[in-house]
Amino acid sequence: MLQAIMIKEIDIWRTSLMKSMETTQLLELLDANEDLYIIDVREEDEVAHGMIPGAQHIALGTIPERLEELDETKPYIIVCKAGGRSANACSYLEAQGFDVTNLEGGMLAYDGELEFK
Repeated sequence: MLQAIMIKEIDIWRTSLMKSMETTQLLELLDANEDLYIIDVREEDEVAHGMIPGAQHIALGTIPERLEELDETKPYIIVCKAGGRSANACSYLEAQGFDVTNLEGGMLAYDGELEFK
């Protein structure tokens, strides 16, 4: 099933083929001190309540103008509050050539350590 998504006037087509991971998998990677590249696409007021340690904050609507901050050679884990906005971000970033994985359930499902910025 295809679903049209808009990010700042950019059409995105989301399919069910998107890579995803559960929060338990992410916690295992964090516990193993793996090098992770996590992008939190929530709004500023949401990230004020805590982020996954080491995550980079890039609000969903600003992704197109901030692409130059990302490295196409690195795999990214994308997170939001519940998993919907991060899925939209994954669709857009995949179309730009990035290797991305959506965090299922987002911060609502995440029960690990938080970092406050």
